[in-house]
Amino acid sequence: MNKIVWGIIGCGDVAEVKSGPAFSLVKNSELKSVMRRNLAKAEDFAKRHHVKHWFNDASDILNDPDINAVYIATPPASHLQYALEAIKAGKHVYLEKPMTLNTAEADQIVRALKASKTKLTVAHYRRHLPAFLKVKALLDQKAIGEVLFADIQILQSRQSQIITKTEEPWRLDPEISGGGLFHDLAPHQLDLMCQYFGMHTSAIGFSGNRSGDGADNIVNGIINFNNGIQCRGIWSFNNSESDQKDACTIYGSEGKITFSFFGEHVTCSTKETSETFSFKNPKHVQEPMIAAVVDYFLGQRENPCAAEEALQVTKIMDAFTSH
Repeated sequence: MNKIVWGIIGCGDVAEVKSGPAFSLVKNSELKSVMRRNLAKAEDFAKRHHVKHWFNDASDILNDPDINAVYIATPPASHLQYALEAIKAGKHVYLEKPMTLNTAEADQIVRALKASKTKLTVAHYRRHLPAFLKVKALLDQKAIGEVLFADIQILQSRQSQIITKTEEPWRLDPEISGGGLFHDLAPHQLDLMCQYFGMHTSAIGFSGNRSGDGADNIVNGIINFNNGIQCRGIWSFNNSESDQKDACTIYGSEGKITFSFFGEHVTCSTKETSETFSFKNPKHVQEPMIAAVVDYFLGQRENPCAAEEALQVTKIMDAFTSH
């Protein structure tokens, strides 16, 4: 295999700019087909993005012998089904986050992978954006000494610009999304914490609904990592616009690192100095991750985000929302 030929299952809002076009821009990668249950919308996407084939049935992609990898970008409720079908069909998988609705489903995917030769990467793409690579580098350099703990605050209003808007508000339906806006946004933050601090020993949290729309809209949680580092976080989606916040602070014995999960700046402050680093994200923010996935599928690098790593994030989300 010297080229990855893709089919997209679920060419909706996420695939429009963040990811879809990148499959044709990355070296040794080609986007051949797209699928969406609404055939007219699949055709519209395909023609605008110069994709040759479009379908309204995923089997048309999974049964195509020329396609050796699929990008599953449907709402989370169908991730398990399509991932298992792709594994059975022998296709490599790039799976959108959150990985599944819950830990039990994520476990099924991990077990299926172990019994197959399929490669699967979960789309925690912030790992490969420059700002978050810089945070990792600063931590590795011990720029703030020994890390003590991290603090996450995601406070958003219903008009928030970081919340994806769609025709159908499925993110507020736990049966489709897994549990509301927390399950849509928290994987971004929690995966980075796991990348920075490693495996966790325990997590506990509390969640609730303060607006009556059916999904949790306030979640608090604490994670204890194997190395003794702790992380606390709050996610609230019923705030006033003036109180909106998207921030993380990592505290160390000699200073702190502050950054936004949806921004392009990182500040490292110590007793002696404070420096802010600025970055520019690519137009298609998943492009660096997709390039790494292609290299992994071609056997040229390690997995940029294995299913077992995404399973850890799922376990933390379940722990935060079980009370």
